[in-house]
Amino acid sequence: MSAIKTDNLVKRYSEVTAVDGVSLEIPEGEVFGLLGPNGAGKTTLISMLATLVKPTSGTALVAGFDINKESLKVRHNIGIVFQEPSVDDLLTARENLYLHSMLYGMPRREINPKIDAMLALVKLGDRADSYVKTFSGGMRRRLEIARGLIHAPRILFLDEPTLGLDPASRKAVWAHIRELKEAHKTTIILTTHYMEEADSLADRIGIIHHGRIIELDTPEALKKKVGQDLVFLTGKIDEKAISALPFVGSVELESSRYKISITDPARNLQALLNAAGRIEEVEVRRVTLDDVFLKFAGQQISEDSGNSGIFERIATVKSTRK
Repeated sequence: MSAIKTDNLVKRYSEVTAVDGVSLEIPEGEVFGLLGPNGAGKTTLISMLATLVKPTSGTALVAGFDINKESLKVRHNIGIVFQEPSVDDLLTARENLYLHSMLYGMPRREINPKIDAMLALVKLGDRADSYVKTFSGGMRRRLEIARGLIHAPRILFLDEPTLGLDPASRKAVWAHIRELKEAHKTTIILTTHYMEEADSLADRIGIIHHGRIIELDTPEALKKKVGQDLVFLTGKIDEKAISALPFVGSVELESSRYKISITDPARNLQALLNAAGRIEEVEVRRVTLDDVFLKFAGQQISEDSGNSGIFERIATVKSTRK
């Protein structure tokens, strides 16, 4: 069953078409990465799926419910982790989760066991009764993930979940996202401008640009569309010998070093080095999602990435594009 299915979804604001006929299907249990610069339609698409903005035309089913006709049922089946901190510093971790549980109308007898389970999941069980103001940034983010899951949503929207965290905290959040997928089969819609994060976590990635999904595939398949990995060699290089190798695509001299495109460097790098001659320096650069984004969207995503999250920008979208 599809967790999300859209059919020719359109949103227009006056003369601006923010989302232009998006048809998309995301199966249950998938981590789906949505990449796009500000103004590409990412904000509007996600806000329509979360029933925060009405579409101009087209339809979408989220957790099997129509976003236009059954918005309350959609909201009951989704969770949202905002980019900006949204837990209450003056409450404990347990109190934050209890308040959220009550707002979602969970049966009282289920609340405390579920709180204990969620805090254990995000490794905060020993801090259940600590005030959130004493938490680190990574601990707050993990608490927000627990809050987004407390009412057992089928679909979880994560808006820039690791922005501003240190590398260790980012890796901890990544580990929890992977655990969610494996343990709960939760469908996760991830927005991020960290390309390595999308590469590591997403089963598939959709690149949205000018209101349309311009590419949709697995991270590996997208990188293969861009081209081969690159090896840079400095030294007395036998250009003719390496050009004759079957796994070498091109050989170019750039300044004082050779740029060589190569397939499957894990398997073929040693053979390349053996044929190259006297080598002084070696650099291997794998094709990355930055390269993918540059090829298909015509820019690096970081060039147009703001600091505010999707759901913090919705108010701006609604006020400026009426």
